[in-house]
Order: sequence, then structure tokens, then C-alpha cells
Amino acid sequence: MEVSITKDYELIAKLNKSVHDLHVELYPNYFKEYDFNKVRSFFEGIIQKDNQLFLLLKSEDEALGYAWVEIRKYPENVFKKGYKSVYVHQLNVLRTNQGLGSVLMDKIYEIAKEQKIKLVELDYWANNQAAERFYQKQGFTKYREILYKEL
Repeated sequence: MEVSITKDYELIAKLNKSVHDLHVELYPNYFKEYDFNKVRSFFEGIIQKDNQLFLLLKSEDEALGYAWVEIRKYPENVFKKGYKSVYVHQLNVLRTNQGLGSVLMDKIYEIAKEQKIKLVELDYWANNQAAERFYQKQGFTKYREILYKEL
């Protein structure tokens, strides 16, 4: 099993389908139905940016999952200190409970250490209990919560 950086936006778009479908199922009022052509076009544009990394998890010739991460730089302001983080936008594996997500996270931690970044950040949708359990096992701690109220 290996994790490598990829620019294969078409493969990422295909691998995105299952996680996107989960979001549609959990939050149909917020998420559009999966449209391969639109998703592919989106990833084609963003995958070229220097601060965006797409990690591909493969075993031999089989793609098993991916992670989309961003190197973020938060400037200092009057309220907060400046800092950098590796922000995990998406992580998806085709088979759960086999350690595949942990393999991707280990690569993310390695990238952060190589770039001397001490913080990995992410968010997940509240009803995604599998994500909550996974990130708790990974040692993540909540430090900010976002609330909403429909009117």
C-alpha cells in the first residue's frame, strides 16, 4: 500500500462519489446530487493550486481512497496570532475499518512535519458519526463549533 501526491483529477472525482453521496443522504437540503462532469471540472481547477494537495492511496493498481488537504496560512491580526495548518477538506476510503483512513492520516501528519506545521485541522458534518469516531480515534479535539438556526 502506498500514498502519493496525485494530479489525476478524474480519478479523484470518481473516488469522491461515495463521500458526496453520503453527504447528500445526511443533508439533502444542502448537497446537490453527484454530477461527475461538474465534480471533475471542479477538481481539475483546484488540483493545480500550489497550496492544495491530493493524496492517493493505492494497493498495486487499485485506488483505495484519497485525501484533499490544503496548506493554510492564517495571518496575525489584532485578535489572533498568525499560524499555519494543514487543513483536511476531504478524506474518503472505499473500504472502512481496515486502517486505510489511518494510512492517509499518517501521510498527512508526515507532510505537516516536513513543512514544520504543528497543526492539522478539519471539520465534518455533525450527523457523520463514522467521521466523528474516526477523528476521535486519531486524537482530534474540538476547539470551535459552528451552529445554525433556520428561520
